[in-house]
Amino acid sequence: MSDVVEQMVANRRLERVDPNVEHALAVVQTAERHLTTARMLAETDDQGMAFTAVYDGARKALTAVLAIEGLRVRLVGGAHRNTGTAAAVFVDDPSLDEFDWMRQVRNATEYPDLDRPTATAQDVAEAIDAAGAIVAACAAHVRRRT
Repeated sequence: MSDVVEQMVANRRLERVDPNVEHALAVVQTAERHLTTARMLAETDDQGMAFTAVYDGARKALTAVLAIEGLRVRLVGGAHRNTGTAAAVFVDDPSLDEFDWMRQVRNATEYPDLDRPTATAQDVAEAIDAAGAIVAACAAHVRRRT
């Protein structure tokens, strides 16, 4: 495993588990469904829910990568950030770089604050494209490992 992953395990941000092919494949399918749902929601005025659906699709695809690699993110502060960081070790695709801005917009949308804007229709459109690439890259990795 990479130094990044080993450090995350040592810092108790990740834990080793048995690789779980069935779970990883099921989570990829869920991620793909979330993208379909997000596309439908993008046609409504509920941009927050549309963004949450697309973000969850990307996040779950990243989680599937970890499941197939025998890793799980521990539920400590920054768990979603840790998911993206760890999955990027295994999936060498530039689309995964998009996850961090999506995470920030999702946080601003889920926990509104006057200083941070919530998701807009433009954010949703861009996130659908970004998450589509993330899910495709992660799904390809998972399916290659089965």
